[in-house]
Amino acid sequence: MNTRAWIGFLDESGVSLLPQIRRTYSPRGRTPLLRHRLNWKRASMAGALGYHSTDPDRGARLCFHLKPGSYDTAGLIEVLEQVKVFYRGERVVLVWDGLSAHWSRAMRAWVAEQDWLTYATPTASHPHGHHTHRTYEKISRIRDRGPDLGRPRDAAAHR
Repeated sequence: MNTRAWIGFLDESGVSLLPQIRRTYSPRGRTPLLRHRLNWKRASMAGALGYHSTDPDRGARLCFHLKPGSYDTAGLIEVLEQVKVFYRGERVVLVWDGLSAHWSRAMRAWVAEQDWLTYATPTASHPHGHHTHRTYEKISRIRDRGPDLGRPRDAAAHR
């Protein structure tokens, strides 16, 4: 079967809207007091990175979705509805991890109704099945190199 489709990698993550590090100043000898209401707000983000399987000249596509709180099956279906609009009805093979909301009955029923979408889990290339972590590690190694990819960034700056 020769199917022309976009291959998309989708993942979600939660973030806290509080800063990780807080600094303050106080006179010498006095302990600084940090006051916070501990009213933790959380947001979630889902991102899909897509590559066309047969036409590399089309380039990569990145789409993302932000929402307060966390994702559940209904929230992910909303994300996939926006992915459908983003790809304008073209076929998409979606690769995502084993989050329970990805494999719920409601999600499987919704995906079964979609003629444009096929989804799968990544291969066991990483002990935890997290393909995005290995990809990020490779991108980080390339990013941390200077103009001459053989030397670290600091060595390139001292030329």
